[in-house]
Amino acid sequence: MADILDYKIYGDDMQIVEVELDPGEGVRAEAGAMIYMDMGIEMQTGTDGGIFAGFKRKITGESFFITTFLYQQAGKGHVALGAPYPGKIIPLDMKALGGRFLCQKDAFLCAARDIEIEIAFTKKIGAGLFGGEGFILQRLEGYGLAFIHAGGTIIPKTLAAGQTLRVDTGCLVAFSASVDYDIKFVGGFKNALFGGEGMFLADLTGPGLVYLQSLPFSRLADRIFAASRFQRVGEQKGIAGIGGNLLGGILGGN
Repeated sequence: MADILDYKIYGDDMQIVEVELDPGEGVRAEAGAMIYMDMGIEMQTGTDGGIFAGFKRKITGESFFITTFLYQQAGKGHVALGAPYPGKIIPLDMKALGGRFLCQKDAFLCAARDIEIEIAFTKKIGAGLFGGEGFILQRLEGYGLAFIHAGGTIIPKTLAAGQTLRVDTGCLVAFSASVDYDIKFVGGFKNALFGGEGMFLADLTGPGLVYLQSLPFSRLADRIFAASRFQRVGEQKGIAGIGGNLLGGILGGN
């Protein structure tokens, strides 16, 4: 039976979730996600299912170990958990969602103790080869409460039966198990090379719920890396220019 968790989400663009625990209740979380906790909460860190379970989580982008926060005193205990980068936290009522939900790799933050994190490979080889961030998906299973996180603004979409939505693979956060997921080539030589959106898009066909994010962490990281690289090049050129001017001044008798 799943622990029935009460929670409160704080913040706007850098959110944390504070989970309230009754005696004997616990919450499983990604290792390193804890912000603060009350006295009486015990941390139990392990692979939670053996070495193979740890390796499966590692493949999906999570840490090898998982931590369970178990409250052992009377009254109420609180533990707060935060995502590793700026964005939003999405609560998932797994019972209302049919006990199964698919997420992008590394989207999991925390959940009730009955929630299992499994690997969900895409159905078609095209999706496996060209899905980008979507190559390996997480499958959350269970009937408790789960929390996932994403970057930027969160856009929920409810797709009707047969309705298809085309999405940048990095902007896809999570979707119902009833949604069909495939990868399609953008088409057109100029679109593929110069469109700036990647060569492949995810096709999502309903029925089911889909969560999208406006700023995938991979996109943000690419921009930061590019800016820092150009900054280093600029600094190197600046230093070389200063050195050249100094040398010229010395040789010129200045």
